[in-house]
Amino acid sequence: MLLNVHIKNIALIEDANINFTDGLNILTGETGAGKSIIMGALKIGMGGKLPKDMLREPEKEGFCQLLFFIDDESLVKQLQELGVTPSEDGEIIITRRIVNGRTMNTINDQTVTAAKLKDVSALLVDMHAQHEQQILLKKAEHLNIMDKFAKRPLASLKQKYEDCYKTFEDLRKELEEGQMDEGERKRKLEYIRFEAGEIEGARLVPGEDEELEKQYRKMVNAKDIVEAVSEVYSITGYNRNASAGNEIGRALASLKVIKGLDEEIESIFSELTNIDSLLNDFNVSVSDYMQSMEFDESEFHEVEDRLNTINNLKGKYGRTLDDVLAYLEQLKQDEAKLVQYEEYAEELQQKVKTAKKELDQAAEALSAERKIQAKELCKRVSEALEDLSFNQIRFDMHFDRLTHPGTSGIDDCYFVVSTNVGEKERPLYEVASGGELSRIMLAIKSCMASEDNIDTLIFDEIDVGISGRAASSVAAKLAVISKAHQVISITHLPQIAAMADSHYRIEKVVKDGKTITQISKLDREESVLEIARLLGGAEITNAAVENERTGRQSKNTLIKNRTKKPILRVAIKQLLLFFYADNEPKSVLAQDLGDCRNNHKKPEACFLWSMQHLQKGVLGWKKEQRRRTVTVRC
Repeated sequence: MLLNVHIKNIALIEDANINFTDGLNILTGETGAGKSIIMGALKIGMGGKLPKDMLREPEKEGFCQLLFFIDDESLVKQLQELGVTPSEDGEIIITRRIVNGRTMNTINDQTVTAAKLKDVSALLVDMHAQHEQQILLKKAEHLNIMDKFAKRPLASLKQKYEDCYKTFEDLRKELEEGQMDEGERKRKLEYIRFEAGEIEGARLVPGEDEELEKQYRKMVNAKDIVEAVSEVYSITGYNRNASAGNEIGRALASLKVIKGLDEEIESIFSELTNIDSLLNDFNVSVSDYMQSMEFDESEFHEVEDRLNTINNLKGKYGRTLDDVLAYLEQLKQDEAKLVQYEEYAEELQQKVKTAKKELDQAAEALSAERKIQAKELCKRVSEALEDLSFNQIRFDMHFDRLTHPGTSGIDDCYFVVSTNVGEKERPLYEVASGGELSRIMLAIKSCMASEDNIDTLIFDEIDVGISGRAASSVAAKLAVISKAHQVISITHLPQIAAMADSHYRIEKVVKDGKTITQISKLDREESVLEIARLLGGAEITNAAVENERTGRQSKNTLIKNRTKKPILRVAIKQLLLFFYADNEPKSVLAQDLGDCRNNHKKPEACFLWSMQHLQKGVLGWKKEQRRRTVTVRC
């Protein structure tokens, strides 16, 4: 569960600290108040890209921190597989700091890459971004949705198929590239033998290039080396009168005369004797090194030529000597294939046939399991759509076969839907409207969340294109989902806001001559006023407040009796509540509200009439199975 979000110096946010709760967390605010900024900051915290102009004050540090609480053992194991372990309190702290255009990512104070941060975030949060429902209009995405839903039962089958596909493709390319006539075969064979002969003629020894380079550097710098070493030998040896060796010898002679007079002098004499012995060994080593530096010019040219030969081969056939020798082995294998080309081609063709057969078997097994899982997914989505005011909807997945196996299998599949009785199923990407796409995506997300065991779901305006009865259904569905998951949602709809367990208002304010975005958690009375604002506009009337209070009371009853499908009753009730709000025309779902307005001149009386006859109107609506939309001005 996402416990806290702390954002500093990002866009219009100066410093925002948000504590979320379990259940349904709703964020509302005026258009342009900065709701998208909050979602953008969350995306950044989860590893998303940071736009260059995102920092409010570029010279200061940008900061986004997400605090999660983890209490699911299976999730802990998944995190540990990524190298992340929750704290003793079960907390995961994801932090991103942006300084001078550079981003630093940490998880529980351990530096991580942006890629790893994304992988970890994907286990903790499922975010529905604005307009994400548009991916349902892309046929290719339908298979990805299916595979994500069934990733556990499909995992081994997909891995098997991917391995078979890679093997087949490698063999197929090898066979394709190996096709040639007799003349081409002879030319290739001649060229291979030329290259192999050039390498073999050099009689390379592994590691000899490194030895030659050391020897060459020594020879090139021999004059400078010998001069410096000779000077050292003169200073430490015995050739000069004042050399170290001679001076130590004289010192030893002086101590030898008096060493019997005092025991301490005996000890000093012994130490100096050791020094003289070490110096003598040192001078012997220097002398030997100087003798090794003696070489003639022919020896120098021999080393230089050999090094040039090796470097020439490395320039042609490999960066290192080991690469050149490995290339030689490959040439020998290629030569053997060309010498016995017919046998090689026949053997390769047989391997391709075998690989193709295994690939087809793996593809069929994967496709069969996909069809089984697709039925389960479509069944769950259909059930969820019924809760979202899709009556008698038919939702399924259609499977076609690709001409040739692709990277994902042989399936060319897509969702089909029929939203009206009597209509045949048609591809989803051809027929769904914006509001229908939003509700279908919500249904899919709810199914995926239960399968993925993701605790936190974030919806950025999932209600786009939705109003009226459908909006009430979406509100009810979010409330149901929030009983098993933490839900965080931005909305403009009062029906959804009325379902909130925790309600937050996002607003722009001017502080010290600067515009900033603030977010605050609302208490019950403040939430009532905020939803009344959504109902009634800028001027909050008493009627709008009372409408909100009455609408909010339906939430607990709805959740408690959701298996009895009370959504119709709640939808009509909430839409009736909109009838009297801020003296504006409202579209309402009821029976003969137009006649009501004609009989009751006062808006208060009209509103009370609608509430008194609510039950009667609902029963009549259900009996006739039809909708009547009437525009009324109070």
